[in-house]
Amino acid sequence: EAEQVVALVNAERAKEGCGAVSGNSLLATAASRHSADMADRDYFSHTSPDGTDPGDRITAAGYRWSTYGENIAKGQTTPAAVMEAWMNSPGHRANILNCAFKELGVGREDSSDGPVWTQNFGAAL
Repeated sequence: EAEQVVALVNAERAKEGCGAVSGNSLLATAASRHSADMADRDYFSHTSPDGTDPGDRITAAGYRWSTYGENIAKGQTTPAAVMEAWMNSPGHRANILNCAFKELGVGREDSSDGPVWTQNFGAAL
């Protein structure tokens, strides 16, 4: 599913004349950990209950970033559905179409409220 999300992101970026992002395993680790944490601790936020933010999580996964962005979503059951939701939200759409981002990691975890998705975008130092 992660590969499908990356492909859908790149299709949207191509429409806007933006270069493709490549999948990054460190960003995927950060995204997967965040989706799992939100599912396990039953919250939905870019900031975890202990105060960690996306930059903290991406750094903890070992990714040395110059810039990053994060999208989260809950309840969509397919890559196409979650991408549609993100593209219909101005802030999430802006991350997807941000040409400064070069890499992407995607996480998905099942929760009692349905799948929890995280996209972590970045550009390395």
